[in-house]
Formats: sequence, C-alpha cells, structure tokens
Amino acid sequence: SWKSQAVYAAAELRLPDLLAAGPRTSDDLAAAVGAHPQALYRLLRALTSLEICRQRDDGAFELAPLGELLREDSPDSLRSWTTYWGGFHWPIWGHLLESVKTGESARRLLMGTAAFEHLTADPAVAATFNQAMVELTRLVARDVARVYDFTGLRRIVDVGGGYGELLGAVLLAAPDAAGVLFDLPHAMDGARHHLQERGLAGRVELVTGSFFESVPPADAYLLKSIIHDWDDEHSRLILANCRQALATGGRLLLIERIMPERLAPTPADQANAASDLNMLVGPGGRERTELEFRALLAAAGFRLNRILPADPTANILEALPA
Repeated sequence: SWKSQAVYAAAELRLPDLLAAGPRTSDDLAAAVGAHPQALYRLLRALTSLEICRQRDDGAFELAPLGELLREDSPDSLRSWTTYWGGFHWPIWGHLLESVKTGESARRLLMGTAAFEHLTADPAVAATFNQAMVELTRLVARDVARVYDFTGLRRIVDVGGGYGELLGAVLLAAPDAAGVLFDLPHAMDGARHHLQERGLAGRVELVTGSFFESVPPADAYLLKSIIHDWDDEHSRLILANCRQALATGGRLLLIERIMPERLAPTPADQANAASDLNMLVGPGGRERTELEFRALLAAAGFRLNRILPADPTANILEALPA
C-alpha cells in the first residue's frame, strides 16, 4: 500500500518531470508543486528507498533510472498507469473482501457502474485509462509484432484497441495490411492523435461500437487483454461475434496471460495472482488457464491452434474456425 501510494504521489506531483533537468532541494520542489516542505522531504526520502530518486551528499535529490519511468515524456513512461492505479483504482482495491464474499466487481459495489461504464461518464478518467493502456501495451506490442507472422493479412481489426498502440506496431511490421481500430467513442480522439503521430492515420479506419453487438469484418482479429476483463458469458459473446464476422481462412489472436493450473510462490505467479484479483475487483473478469481458454474458444466456434509466448507476461493464442 505505502509503495503504490508513494509512487502515485510522486507521479501526480510530477516530481520526476521536475527532477529531469537536474538535482533540486526538497524545499525548492515543495515550492514548485505547492506541497508542505517537511512532508515532501519525507516523501522524497521514502522514494529513495524505492530507487525512484537518490539523495546526494549536499542533501539535494536527483532522479534515479527507475524514476525515469514516471516522467511523462519518457518513451517508456508508465506515469498514466501509475496515476490511474494509485488514484482512481485505489479505492476499488480496498473492497476486495466484499468481492470475495459476493463474487461481484468491487467497482460495481462501490460505484454502481459495471465494467467500463465509468470511462464514458468521466472523460478525464477515460483519457488517463486509455493512455495507461498505451503504456502497458507498449511493453508487449513490439514482441507480438516480432513473434507473429502477419504476412498475407489484408484487414486486421483491433477489437477494443484503445488508442491503437498494438495495431500500430502490427501495421509497421506488416506494410501491406490495413487496420481497423474498433472501440467505444471515448477512445477515438486519442486514437486519432496517437496514430497520426506514428504516421499511420491513412492506414487505419476508426470504428465505434460495442463488441457485444457486432464487430467489423476482418481477416484477423486482435484482442489484447480483452477477454480477461469479462466473465465466461460475456467473453463467449465477444468471441462469437468475431467468429460470425471473420473472413474465410481468417484467424483470431488473443494476447493474454495464461494462468498455471497451480500457482507457486514466485514473482511471475504473484503477478498472475495480482492480475487475476485485479480483474475481480475491477471489471469483473478473470485470468484463465489454457484449458479454460480452449473451452471458451470452442463454445464460440473456434479451436485453439497454437500458443506463442510473446514476453514473460503475455502469450499469443492463435484460434481458427472450428
């Protein structure tokens, strides 16, 4: 708790951005951000124990390499994910016990909103969330584009693709393909800007809609971290809509964690457990084992053809029409 809140406070106050130009004293930083000088000094001191910053012999603080990830302009920035988790998402985790007792999303219990309805209601939260998804997707997008051969696919639809970080990486690796970014309206303005910055605006069609109703036709569907957001009933509906619109000879690509049948006390399985519980308290979904994915895909008219590890936290599950 203290670690996530200390890092959140640093990101929200933009301390790493202020330290990017060089060392500064805690009093100087306190004046810059409008904080209590002694309290900010105590925060900075705590951040040194987390390797976010370092305290020099003269008492000033400087940014450490790990702290670079909290800079807004860092190419590997995780600032939006940090502020979303430590700010909006923080109260949700405080209701894990209620989720365990009821099986219901803590977000629904606390706010009365299901899944991602809160993003439609609050544009500022939506912008932070969508940028956070860009940051997390960036960590695996290049590996997905490297590991999977997209040759011959002409129309690739990124279902629930947010700002299009994954689709952009795929299109750069597959220059003959055209893309469709399919998501709710709250993502479209950011997606348009993000794709323009990458020089891909002319190759991507932006389409709004609900994947519970239908999806645009495609040779290949990308669904990164979508199915884990939902229970089996909603997941089957999403997959069945993809199956109905998939072109002959097409394929479905899920980029997801795969839960082991039994967890071990390792950092990797702690991350799996954290993600699974995050789905419980958040949108109400779950992480799944390989057998659970096979059953889910089969119920929607697909068969799991192969699994390609993309990075330590993500796998590409290639499914073909059954």
